[in-house]
Amino acid sequence: MSAPEDRAPEKLGDIAADAGLSRIQIVAWRDLDDPEAGGSEVHAARVAALWAQAGIDVVMRTSAVPNAPAVVERDGYRVVRRLGRYSVFPGVALSELARRTGRGEGLVEVWNGMPFLSPLWHRGPRCVWLHHVHGEMWRMVLSPPALGRMGELFERRLAPPLYRRAPVVTLSESSRREIVDVLGLPAANVSVVAPGVDARFTPGGTRSPVPLVLAVGRLVPVKHFDVLIDVLARVRARHPSLEAVIAGEGYERADLEARARALGADRWLRMPGRVDDDGLLELYRSAWVVAASSSHEGWGMTLTEAAACATPAVATRIPGHADAVEDGVSGLLVDGPPGLEAGLAAVIGDAELRRRLGIGARERAGRLTWEATARRTLIVLASDARRRAGRA
Repeated sequence: MSAPEDRAPEKLGDIAADAGLSRIQIVAWRDLDDPEAGGSEVHAARVAALWAQAGIDVVMRTSAVPNAPAVVERDGYRVVRRLGRYSVFPGVALSELARRTGRGEGLVEVWNGMPFLSPLWHRGPRCVWLHHVHGEMWRMVLSPPALGRMGELFERRLAPPLYRRAPVVTLSESSRREIVDVLGLPAANVSVVAPGVDARFTPGGTRSPVPLVLAVGRLVPVKHFDVLIDVLARVRARHPSLEAVIAGEGYERADLEARARALGADRWLRMPGRVDDDGLLELYRSAWVVAASSSHEGWGMTLTEAAACATPAVATRIPGHADAVEDGVSGLLVDGPPGLEAGLAAVIGDAELRRRLGIGARERAGRLTWEATARRTLIVLASDARRRAGRA
């Protein structure tokens, strides 16, 4: 189901006050400043900032960021990041068990692969942000394989029974179906709230004079940038002037650079690392198409950011992408490497198709705002607070 609709543009502060919420704690694996931060961290930061601007006391607790302060103030909310990359999970639970939840305090748990098991230690109002099921992603990032299987078992079988009564917010209807089908969580408890698109992403600048394919994301196995590099090499055989950029940072960088060199792609493929906001906007505006080869995504915010710049997408047909991209309207959803190759070649080679998809992409992104995301996620938490107070 979709999240409860706000029939009038009720102010965030009024929603919180009506539910008796004065303070909200967000617990998450990583902070926005983390070198491996991605869409989940952007989502949490945007919502936290808007809640804080509405007068809500917002505190976020995450793992430590290397060579960075343990406590920072950002956009009106406070981030506490003292615990280790993995010790943050038991550490948060133990610290919360040692104190009493304050009156009027709500909790948001960001379940990003490993859950915090908040139903065991938080007794007040809560909601869980679960962008997608991670599934075999565990086996991609953990070794030996037995550890990956243990992680998958924990996510799919051991943790879900604890969350059967918890309100869950996910980003897309396709991810909601996956959460219900794979994790067995009650459909009635899972709400869909799409992420917003920052207002700075708009058309402008100058398109690249040669075909430019852009991909943005962390350099990790789930993104399958190795597959994309192979695909781009084949597309370039059809379009010899093609250039490409893969923007992002991650532990697969060395392997991906080696793959590009082996294919001779390092002559036309750039990997600039993590780019700043202005640099990302320039890339979106200059690209002819944005490509996404992921096997798992809760949404794919880079696709709708690019869409706001009138840049269409060619993306794998997976939960998340299936909602971020309107197939044939704002981009193309494709199956496997052959589909990526055919889709990219089609968009690059057909100016009219590119123009039509670019118009559809901008219209799609225009329906997404962070203000709506912040309001509707707060409504879910406020509904749980009222239910617990007997006012549902």
